[in-house]
Amino acid sequence: MADHEPMHEHWSSRLTFLLSAIGFAVGLGNIWRFPYLAGENGGSAFIIVYLLVVFGIGAPLVAAELMIGRRGGMSPVPSMRKVAAESGASARWGLVGVIALVATFLILTFYTLVAGWAADYLFRALFGAFRGITAEQSSAMFSDLLATPWRLAFWQVVVVAATIYVSSRGITRGIERASLILMPMLFAILLLLALYGMTTGSAFTEAARFMLEPDFSKVGPDTVLAAIGQAFFSVGVAMGGMMTYGAYMPKTINVMRSSLIIVSADTTVALVAGFAIFPIVFASGLSPAEGTGLVFVTLPIAFGSMPFGTVVAILFFVLLAAAALTSTIANLEPLVSWAEERKGTSRKAATVVAALLILIVGSGSVLSFNLLEDFHPLGFLELFQDMTIYDVTDYIASNVLLPVGGMLTALFAGWFVTRDAAREELGIRSGSAFQLWRFLIRFIAPVAIGMMLVATIVR
Repeated sequence: MADHEPMHEHWSSRLTFLLSAIGFAVGLGNIWRFPYLAGENGGSAFIIVYLLVVFGIGAPLVAAELMIGRRGGMSPVPSMRKVAAESGASARWGLVGVIALVATFLILTFYTLVAGWAADYLFRALFGAFRGITAEQSSAMFSDLLATPWRLAFWQVVVVAATIYVSSRGITRGIERASLILMPMLFAILLLLALYGMTTGSAFTEAARFMLEPDFSKVGPDTVLAAIGQAFFSVGVAMGGMMTYGAYMPKTINVMRSSLIIVSADTTVALVAGFAIFPIVFASGLSPAEGTGLVFVTLPIAFGSMPFGTVVAILFFVLLAAAALTSTIANLEPLVSWAEERKGTSRKAATVVAALLILIVGSGSVLSFNLLEDFHPLGFLELFQDMTIYDVTDYIASNVLLPVGGMLTALFAGWFVTRDAAREELGIRSGSAFQLWRFLIRFIAPVAIGMMLVATIVR
């Protein structure tokens, strides 16, 4: 069936576009993943490497996706095909869009689950569940959540329902309005938490030292790879979201300038999150290198013993839930847009069907933590022999599809999109600035992503 070219809505203003795109980039990765990766990899040394990578690789890739999306004017698959045809390249480049759609679908099947953890902990915080909690009790609380399939499924449905509500209302009445509410609220809460961290005295000083004084003796190949991975996934490239949001961009919005603003805002949120979280951790005598349990096990202990801990806990998990919701909304958009074009269905129908499929497939991830925790679907392969459904889905989406899609996007934008088309869409007036972007997207981005892929395969 041929692709339709529906009259997509456009962003009503540059501000609403930027807030929506920043909302897509800012998610659990900034507030949950970034702090614990920094904690595990030496703090400031990791952050410096991350900053180099996110602006050297992340920003050029965001610009490339926005450029392709606006040039194509549709969802990732037809946009890639249209720009390829215009540039005299093969229509098979549309497969890059297919990879993006598959990746974002798989990510949503488990991302909505993790977002549900944040919603569950917000509910607990509202009732003061963390007051006086011990390390053993905090660990047991999280373990009990994972062991209860109906509770995990309930909160995943809540997250998906909220996503459906916003997405089904369209760009102007749905995504823009949600972004205008959620993003300022997110920034305000994050700033309040960071200001609270400043009241912890020596703990804030210790956190500042941890975040600002680099120890390059701790920087090794693993640190660099971790920084590449975090930068790559944090800004949301290769998921189709930026390309789809780019399709809704009026020509009056500058692509290159917007990409730098998006990446800068995304990075700022991650850094401020560190200044909000680490003072609380240090003030409670806990370790910043607690891995994935930092937010759901370590922080509740700190909330339970600190002054105004219940209020701080509520603010923190509102922040986490808001960040998760803005990302689920944006991740669903490529699927909805594609269904509207490919099948000619209404937005509401496309949104509901996509969400139901996400819940059905996502039930495997829900059960991976309890009833199916001993089920290893690809156990006959050595690499996957100990992986649950959740682990396999995460690995394929995050470690295979996204890097491959990102590398192909970089190669397409750098080597196949015509110079004139790229320069026109990016809005770069300076010849040297355009040459810098072209060099980064042609050489640096593919090599860095290739290193990450090889490291993943070797491991």
